Amino acid sequence: MASDPSSDSPGSAPAPRRPRPFWQRFLLKSFGWTFGVAFALVAAALAIGGVALAVAYPNLPDIADLADYRPKLPLRVFSSDGVLLGEFGEERRNLTPITEIPQVMKNAVLAIEDARFYSHSGVDYKGLVRAAVANLGRVKSQGASTITMQVARNVYLSSEKTYTRKLYEVLLTFKLEHLLSKDQILEIYMNQIFLGNRAYGFAAAAETYFGKPLKEITIAEAAMLAGLPKAPSAFNPVQNPSRARARQLYIIERMEENGFITAAEADAAKKQELHVRTGLQTTAVRAEYIAETVRQLVFAQYGEETYTRGLNVFTTVRAKEQEAAYKSLRQGIMGYEKRQIYRGPERFVDLPADPKELDDAIDDALAEHPDNGDVLAAVVLEATPKKIVAVRGNGDQIDIIGEGLRPAQSGLSDKAPPKIKIRRGAVIRVMKSPKDTWEITQIPEVEGAFVAIDPRDGSIHAMVGGFDFNKNKFNHVTQAWRQPGSGFKPFIYSAALEKGFTPSTIVNDAPLFFGGDVTGGPPWEPKNYDGKFEGPMPLHTALAKSKNMVSIRILQAVGTQAAQDWVTRFGFDAEKHPPYLTMALGAGSVTPMQMALGYSVFANGGYRINPWLITRITDQKGRPLVESQPPLLNESMRAIDARNAFIMDRLLQEVARSGTAARSQRELKRADLYGKTGTTNDSMDTWFNGFHPSLVAIVWMGFDTPRSLGDRETGGGLSLPIWINFMETALKGVPTMEPAAPEGVINVGGEWYYEEYAPGAGIRSLGLAGEPGGAVGGGGGGAPANGTPRVQGPSGEQSPGSPGDRSMLNADGQAPPRAPADERRSILDLFRN
Repeated sequence: MASDPSSDSPGSAPAPRRPRPFWQRFLLKSFGWTFGVAFALVAAALAIGGVALAVAYPNLPDIADLADYRPKLPLRVFSSDGVLLGEFGEERRNLTPITEIPQVMKNAVLAIEDARFYSHSGVDYKGLVRAAVANLGRVKSQGASTITMQVARNVYLSSEKTYTRKLYEVLLTFKLEHLLSKDQILEIYMNQIFLGNRAYGFAAAAETYFGKPLKEITIAEAAMLAGLPKAPSAFNPVQNPSRARARQLYIIERMEENGFITAAEADAAKKQELHVRTGLQTTAVRAEYIAETVRQLVFAQYGEETYTRGLNVFTTVRAKEQEAAYKSLRQGIMGYEKRQIYRGPERFVDLPADPKELDDAIDDALAEHPDNGDVLAAVVLEATPKKIVAVRGNGDQIDIIGEGLRPAQSGLSDKAPPKIKIRRGAVIRVMKSPKDTWEITQIPEVEGAFVAIDPRDGSIHAMVGGFDFNKNKFNHVTQAWRQPGSGFKPFIYSAALEKGFTPSTIVNDAPLFFGGDVTGGPPWEPKNYDGKFEGPMPLHTALAKSKNMVSIRILQAVGTQAAQDWVTRFGFDAEKHPPYLTMALGAGSVTPMQMALGYSVFANGGYRINPWLITRITDQKGRPLVESQPPLLNESMRAIDARNAFIMDRLLQEVARSGTAARSQRELKRADLYGKTGTTNDSMDTWFNGFHPSLVAIVWMGFDTPRSLGDRETGGGLSLPIWINFMETALKGVPTMEPAAPEGVINVGGEWYYEEYAPGAGIRSLGLAGEPGGAVGGGGGGAPANGTPRVQGPSGEQSPGSPGDRSMLNADGQAPPRAPADERRSILDLFRN
């Protein structure tokens, strides 16, 4: 039987296999090549990555310091009660620990910047691939930076878009995630990121844009701030409010989508009206001159570290009093400005008819003329003699009518010159009146100064060095050397008390004439301010009425050299007060700070003090670096006898009660006020120098380039109201304080005397006919006790003024040479302890 070739018997040969179909063989070979190439590519990529890592990683910056994050922090200046007065540094920043950053702020940032921050490892891989493809395709550059990557870039790397920089960013991101916790990374981000307007970090941004601490931020405000990191300029609520608003709404929606807020909270946040700061002022209290003085003092100690070390400087300034000083001085200056001739608009611009172009033109014009406190800039849209329609920088349209037009009537006249004429396109100044209506005004040319110090220790409570720091950084309190006028008379009277004068000593208020044979030059015939002479009167009446003839006769009796020596006890420079009879009328040169220190000697019982401003300096963590206290008043600081100070207080109290400053006691309704007005030649300077036993305050007004303030402008009319407005705030709640009589004075008939000079102690009256230092009527003046009165002049010596030389005769009748306008004194010298 033949065998079957297909059987599976043991001895049979195996059947040959069928070859695989072509398509299977092709797929297998393709898979093998693909796998091999892919494996090779991966291996190559790993090798290249390893080499890159080996090369790049050692070159990564050391991030160990980030565990104790210390960014550049500005110098910050505070009042004694902790109110921010100013800050200096390229970066405005408040270092805030993560535990003190409110959750709503963190949620807003996470919602828009990195919602998966707490779950990823630091890199968003999908985002990286998407950005790489977009960049390779030469489309608009894209990024997928997580918060950790942004920290890496912002702290250590540049923002250039290169693959090398991106590699370093990714590697540094891994390093940050490995060495720091998520909270540490988020804390760095929240404090480091730039948010526009010099604000770095969200705490600084909250102060800059909303004027509030970060802990008080709302959902709506947090969403607005969270929109800034992407583009601080494009989404800035000050510069681009519409774009900022659109991004804010988007972020609120993202917060709701991520479960950070409820639908109701989102709806309420979208409806909240935000109040964004639009001006340059970023502090609650206007104290730029104080802050600048502190900056100079601290820079002298710490150099460039002043602006990066995060120093906090606490001062003696009291915020309430500083704000009152600022407002009072500005109110006084603007009140004077209302009486001046209108000088015309600041600029004229062509306004297009197209509404869109119109807005741009107005914005450009007002950008060059920013608001000055409450003196606001506006562009005129329409102008007639009865109405002005103008628009402000925020888009508000205002109407000025009635009394609001009065200050600029000359500019609304049909005959007004082109430079004065108010017309469409004119850039003008406006402000709110006390009746809450708009009125036209102008930036004042006149300047002023205000300083208030505690006479018991020299601490500065308030200082305003001018109308506006941004307009004029010259500090008139410490740098302006001006004639003090009649405000200097009390120091001459003080010298007279040591020579036997008393408040009841009779001195003749009669004309004086010094001929050329006496003066060595042109004759001098001084006058009283009102041109009247009232005959014999007691000293207290003469000072209250500011009688010039009496002051000159007193100086004759004291002696000009003795008086010059005496005034140095109060801190005045002898060379600024030449020993001539004109010194009796305030012919020398002083600064408002010197006047404050001089009157402090009267206020504190006879002690000379130094001004004191800085109480302590701390680092950014609050650790004290410097702490200081002024010396307690002691006899080593005594400038004049306590009896002298006490009796001078009585004389100055009479000035404030019934004399040229009677308005002070009348309006403030308290008797413990003392002071002296001062008005200089042709009303070029006006002063009020006054005090309460706990506070000395000095007010000055004048032009930087000296010229008359006006024939009727006086210290009592210009400077005194400013002082009263300030004291109304500063003395609120302060009890009545009057100095106790020191040992060695007695009261006789209601008047105080030195015991040895009291009535019945052998004292004669001074200043009557036939007595030393006296003169009767208009017949010539007696020579001073130490010789002929002289002042230096071009020909060697000349009389202090002559009938034909009005520049030598002031409104009080004084005749002094003026100190050079460019004469200055170091701020640091004035504030050294």
